[in-house]
Amino acid sequence: MPLTLNQFLLLVLTFAAVVVAVYLVRFLAQLRRVTEEGEKTMVEVRKLAENLNELDGMVKDRIVSLGELMEASKRTAVNLSAASFFLTTKVLRPSSRFWPVMLPLITFFWKKFRKRKEKKNGG
Repeated sequence: MPLTLNQFLLLVLTFAAVVVAVYLVRFLAQLRRVTEEGEKTMVEVRKLAENLNELDGMVKDRIVSLGELMEASKRTAVNLSAASFFLTTKVLRPSSRFWPVMLPLITFFWKKFRKRKEKKNGG
C-alpha cells in the first residue's frame, strides 16, 4: 500500500513531535534536578555567609584589641625613650667624668665582696 505525500508528511511530523516531546520531558526532569541542587546550594551558601559574618565580627574584635595593644606599646616605647633620655642627659653625662675613677673602685670592691662571700659560704 503506497503512502501519499500527506500521509508521509503526517508520519514525519508525528515522529518529530514524539522526539521533541521526549527531549522536552528529559529537559524538564533535568531542570527539576538542577533546581533542587540549586536550593541545597543556596542553603549552604546562607550558612557559610552566616559563618563568614561571625568570623568578620571576631576579626574586627581582634583588630580592635590589637589596636589597643599597639597604642599601649607605643606609649611604653615613648615613656622608655623619655626615661633613657633622662638617664643619659641627667645621670650618665654629668657623671661620665668620674667613671675613670669609679670603675676601678667598683671592680676592687666587687672582688672583695666576692672573696668575703666565698669565705662565708666555706668555699
